Amino acid sequence: MEPIVLFSIVAFLGAAALAAAIVNLVFDFQATKAEDRLEVLAGGGRSPSAEARKGIVKADLVQLGKGTLQGLNKFTQGFGSWGLYLEQADSPVTFPQLVMIAIGSGIVGSAGAFLASAPLALVPIIGLVVSYLPFVWISFRRGSRFKKFAKQLPDALELIGRALRSGHALGSGLNLVVHEMPNPIAHEFSLAFEQQNLGVSIETALKSMLKRMPNLDLKFFVTAVAIQRQCGGDLAEILDKIGYVIRERFKILGTVQALTGEGRLSGVVLMILPIAIFIAVYYLNPSYVMLLFTTPLGKKMITAGIVMQIMGAWVINKIIDIKV
Repeated sequence: MEPIVLFSIVAFLGAAALAAAIVNLVFDFQATKAEDRLEVLAGGGRSPSAEARKGIVKADLVQLGKGTLQGLNKFTQGFGSWGLYLEQADSPVTFPQLVMIAIGSGIVGSAGAFLASAPLALVPIIGLVVSYLPFVWISFRRGSRFKKFAKQLPDALELIGRALRSGHALGSGLNLVVHEMPNPIAHEFSLAFEQQNLGVSIETALKSMLKRMPNLDLKFFVTAVAIQRQCGGDLAEILDKIGYVIRERFKILGTVQALTGEGRLSGVVLMILPIAIFIAVYYLNPSYVMLLFTTPLGKKMITAGIVMQIMGAWVINKIIDIKV
């Protein structure tokens, strides 16, 4: 095995182990801090002298490792946004678990590529690509949930409008959506209904739902409720009009999807075809393909090919991405 390839594999494994160690350290530290506070509030068995000694030790550690702790704080600043991201995807795993799965997937992908006799220079790259797949799955799950919510929203708004016409309050209309419609819209409206039952204003509860589900039509609904609460008006009629606009937009979107189907299929074929040809030629004649990795001209050609593939995918996506 060439030294540069061995060094790449070792560097990848080392980086993966370091990331796992940092995540475990941060979350174990946070959990211990929370447990200590609960013990103090509950009157745990620690003596005042022990607490005082622990405070002195903590002060010394903070003084000695101030730079390190600041670095960890910066590292964990993005966890809040990831928590919201996973909540929007209704993820069954937490962020630390997702990181561990990604690291494990990268190691398994690297090992699988090595056992499949892939080019040694590609083994770390394949590992990195495979380690990214869990995040792709979360992104796909989030997007699918958003689309399903958007399709269910017109029915939910019409259901709330009928409830308002029959004399129910807005809170009862939200509860009706919870009992009569499937997830994910039932889950989101149930959270809003529970929040307003616990004393939160209905506008704040709906804004929290909008933060979890950033949908333009839902924003219209939340804005209509806020205006109706301040100025009055027929909310049921407004909800019916919003539902009608959403349904008409879906009709236009379906027409656009049908007209751009050929372009989307062409983009998929053009992206997959070079990769499939590369794999086929490698297994038929490995020495012919390895010229791309062993010669200066080959390296320039493969770099230019990757850049052009990315540019082509971006251009095709811009062509077929028609806003409705």
